[in-house]
Amino acid sequence: MNQINPKKLLNSKWSAVNPANKEKHFIVSEVEYDEDGVVVSCCIEAVLSKRSVAIDWQELKNEGTWVYGWK
Repeated sequence: MNQINPKKLLNSKWSAVNPANKEKHFIVSEVEYDEDGVVVSCCIEAVLSKRSVAIDWQELKNEGTWVYGWK
Protein backbone atom coordinates (compact mmCIF):
# COMPACT_ATOMS: atom_id res chain seq x y z
CA MET A 1 0.00 0.00 0.00
CA ASN A 2 1.34 3.42 -0.99
CA GLN A 3 1.77 5.79 1.95
CA ILE A 4 0.35 9.24 1.23
CA ASN A 5 0.48 12.39 3.31
CA PRO A 6 -2.66 14.38 2.36
CA LYS A 7 -0.80 17.67 2.92
CA LYS A 8 1.80 16.72 0.29
CA LEU A 9 -0.71 15.44 -2.25
CA LEU A 10 -0.80 18.55 -4.47
CA ASN A 11 1.66 18.33 -7.41
CA SER A 12 2.64 14.75 -6.53
CA LYS A 13 3.44 12.55 -9.53
CA TRP A 14 1.87 9.13 -10.21
CA SER A 15 2.16 6.42 -12.85
CA ALA A 16 -0.74 4.21 -13.87
CA VAL A 17 0.09 0.49 -13.63
CA ASN A 18 -2.27 -0.26 -16.54
CA PRO A 19 -2.23 2.81 -18.82
CA ALA A 20 -5.29 3.62 -20.90
CA ASN A 21 -5.32 5.87 -24.01
CA LYS A 22 -1.51 6.19 -23.80
CA GLU A 23 -1.93 8.07 -20.49
CA LYS A 24 0.57 6.67 -18.04
CA HIS A 25 1.95 9.67 -16.15
CA PHE A 26 -0.27 11.86 -13.98
CA ILE A 27 0.12 14.81 -11.64
CA VAL A 28 -2.26 15.80 -8.86
CA SER A 29 -3.45 19.19 -10.11
CA GLU A 30 -6.13 20.13 -7.56
CA VAL A 31 -6.79 19.24 -3.94
CA GLU A 32 -9.55 20.74 -1.83
CA TYR A 33 -9.54 20.51 1.98
CA ASP A 34 -12.27 21.20 4.52
CA GLU A 35 -11.69 23.36 7.61
CA ASP A 36 -10.32 20.34 9.51
CA GLY A 37 -7.67 19.64 6.85
CA VAL A 38 -9.44 16.56 5.47
CA VAL A 39 -9.27 16.07 1.70
CA VAL A 40 -12.68 16.78 0.16
CA SER A 41 -11.82 16.47 -3.54
CA CYS A 42 -8.83 15.62 -5.69
CA CYS A 43 -8.13 15.91 -9.45
CA ILE A 44 -5.35 14.27 -11.42
CA GLU A 45 -4.17 15.48 -14.82
CA ALA A 46 -2.63 13.31 -17.52
CA VAL A 47 0.73 14.77 -18.52
CA LEU A 48 0.47 13.79 -22.18
CA SER A 49 -3.11 14.79 -22.99
CA LYS A 50 -3.75 17.37 -20.22
CA ARG A 51 -7.06 15.58 -19.50
CA SER A 52 -8.18 16.16 -15.91
CA VAL A 53 -10.14 13.58 -13.91
CA ALA A 54 -11.66 13.74 -10.44
CA ILE A 55 -10.44 10.85 -8.28
CA ASP A 56 -10.89 9.65 -4.73
CA TRP A 57 -7.40 10.32 -3.36
CA GLN A 58 -7.59 7.08 -1.33
CA GLU A 59 -7.43 5.16 -4.66
CA LEU A 60 -3.81 6.30 -5.02
CA LYS A 61 -2.92 3.98 -2.12
CA ASN A 62 -3.71 0.94 -4.29
CA GLU A 63 -0.36 -0.36 -5.58
CA GLY A 64 -2.17 -2.51 -8.15
CA THR A 65 -3.39 0.63 -9.88
CA TRP A 66 -0.93 3.44 -9.05
CA VAL A 67 2.83 3.75 -8.51
CA TYR A 68 4.28 6.84 -6.82
CA GLY A 69 6.50 8.84 -9.18
CA TRP A 70 6.93 8.58 -12.94
CA LYS A 71 8.21 5.09 -13.67
